[in-house]
Amino acid sequence: MTRAITVRQTFVLFPLGKKRFALPAEQVSELARQDEPQMFPHTTPLLTGVVLRRNQIVPVADLAPVLVGADAPARKFYLVVNRPGKMGANRAAIPVTGECELSDAEQLPVTGKLPPYVCGLLSLQDEIVEVLDIETLMSTGVRA
Repeated sequence: MTRAITVRQTFVLFPLGKKRFALPAEQVSELARQDEPQMFPHTTPLLTGVVLRRNQIVPVADLAPVLVGADAPARKFYLVVNRPGKMGANRAAIPVTGECELSDAEQLPVTGKLPPYVCGLLSLQDEIVEVLDIETLMSTGVRA
């Protein structure tokens, strides 16, 4: 009798309104207090401005309208994520509504009809949390 080997990974869980989402921990570099983003004219979907973090200009990508709708509550923190880019890694600041937490869990496959930016699910006590593919999500270019 063979036993299936489960692979547990570490995820950062973050709230947007009443819902929580997850990213693999290796993609997250920091959680920071929200600064006022600098605005400039642009046509990039989801981009709301830029902030200066650790002497680096970091774009602010507000994902809440796509993930939870236009009525998302005020965001309090930035979850700064590393994104692979054509010229090495770059970063993006994602506004979140509350404190984040680390969780070790097994990523389950996507079941049912979920958006293409959901790459897995976490079953945590009485909650199912969607694991996001940040590149797919940011390339959707859709605002709710």
